[in-house]
Amino acid sequence: MSSCCTPIAIPMLDIQTVGILSKPGIAHASTLVAELLSWLARRGISARYDAQTAVYLDRTDGVGRDVVADGTQLIIVLGGDGTLLSAARTLRGREIPIFAVNLGGLGFLTAITIDQIYPELERTLQGEQRIASRRMLECEVVRSGTSVASWEALNDVVITKSSIARMIDLEAYVDNNYVCTYKADGLIIATPTGSTAYSLSAGGPIIFPAVAALCITPICPHMLTNRPVLVPDSSVIQIICLAADHDAYLTIDGQVGQPLVHEDRILCRSSSHSIHLIRPPKMLFFDVLREKLKWGER
Repeated sequence: MSSCCTPIAIPMLDIQTVGILSKPGIAHASTLVAELLSWLARRGISARYDAQTAVYLDRTDGVGRDVVADGTQLIIVLGGDGTLLSAARTLRGREIPIFAVNLGGLGFLTAITIDQIYPELERTLQGEQRIASRRMLECEVVRSGTSVASWEALNDVVITKSSIARMIDLEAYVDNNYVCTYKADGLIIATPTGSTAYSLSAGGPIIFPAVAALCITPICPHMLTNRPVLVPDSSVIQIICLAADHDAYLTIDGQVGQPLVHEDRILCRSSSHSIHLIRPPKMLFFDVLREKLKWGER
């Protein structure tokens, strides 16, 4: 697993175009986005933005979110962790740093606050920023021996029961070694980045970002002895869906996915791709935990 905070210089002095992705429904975003584009223009930097950002500008020239990153050297995310998760998937392995601004909410990953935007952007343009590299997780669905779908996740891959279905049975293997058959409401395969998301709510551990591990966390297991398990990030995790057709659903980062059928095989492995988050220089991982989880201070 890549180091959580790699202190490398980034070639920001030659930035010509940035991409902007925005969360909908932010009351003050219209003013913020207009000011941001003016700030960039004064420095000779153009912007590509998605349709939601165009709405804030009262314009219609926004492009599809999946192509915002084309031809850019920096991605600015305005929103929360959900907007960042969506942005991470659109990069499709491109080594473009992400400047993520928290516009409200918990925000474990969007660490830059509104009042820090321009000072931190200035640092970024000078190549003085700290970068946190976070490895992605590959997920593939194999049905009757054929790969039918694949995604990359930043946080987690989740298999849950559908609607009013009862607990589902999920057979788990790590590197072809049988682990157990879970009878539960579902199962989470989480990266260290995702360890502070759904997995944490389901009783999983917090994993320091630099730890080379994946976590298998059962959701409300029938057997109370079924506990979260950490495995090396070099492992291939295979889950066989034993539920009836459409009684289980696969979700990637809580945003995309599909229903599963009986005996679908879900393969999870660390991706060769990482995202690169620009972080405030003085905010470390445990600072974020204390702030977001309201841990006691000395």
